[in-house]
Formats: sequence, structure tokens, C-alpha cells
Amino acid sequence: VQLQASGGGLVQAGGSLRLSCAASGRPFSSYIMGWFRQAPGKEREFVAGINWDGGTTYYEDSVKGRFTISRDNAKNTVYLQMNSLKPEDTAVYYCAASTRGYVGTQSIRYDYWGQGTEVTVSS
Repeated sequence: VQLQASGGGLVQAGGSLRLSCAASGRPFSSYIMGWFRQAPGKEREFVAGINWDGGTTYYEDSVKGRFTISRDNAKNTVYLQMNSLKPEDTAVYYCAASTRGYVGTQSIRYDYWGQGTEVTVSS
């Protein structure tokens, strides 16, 4: 599967952005999908994940209540709605797809990766 992330940009603290990740290839609904991020000088970290039908979601603690992951299998797209953004959310955000049957929080659990989209939150 090929993944194409988009929607990043520069936003002020407190603002919102919606990231999208379009998939092509194998039936999209068969994949667990996740969003990760990597800030300068830091390791890549899990942000959010969603199971095949959207019925199960997981979030990293610092984004709970602010970010929402969702998917539209008819459009082969997963989204990350980010509200109340903080400067510490600044990072390159990556979408990833997993063929495993559960939502994992470790990057090693994901088989395919998009190219990343940059999010910068100014204070």
C-alpha cells in the first residue's frame, strides 16, 4: 500500500489542523492505521491509532481530548483532527498502516509509512 499524508502547516497555539492520509493499493479496510510524529532531536512517537472499522481508537496521553483519529474506508483515507494545538505538538507527522489485527503503539508494528507532513505550532 502507498500512503500520502497531507494537511500540515503553520498554526498558532490554540488553533486546529486536519491531517489526511490517502491510501492506494490493497483494500484499505484491511489495515490498522496509525499516526506517529517526530519532533526535531526526538524519537518517533505514537499519536493515535484506529482499527479497521473505526470502532476502536487509541491515543497518546498528551493528545487525548484534543486529537481525533477517524477513517473513511470508502475514500481510502484516515484523518487526524488536531484541536487546541500546542507548541509541543510541533513535529513531522506520519501515517502508517499495519497488517496486524490490533492497534499497536510501537512503530515496529506498522508495515507501511507515508512521507510525513510537517506541523508547526507557534506560541
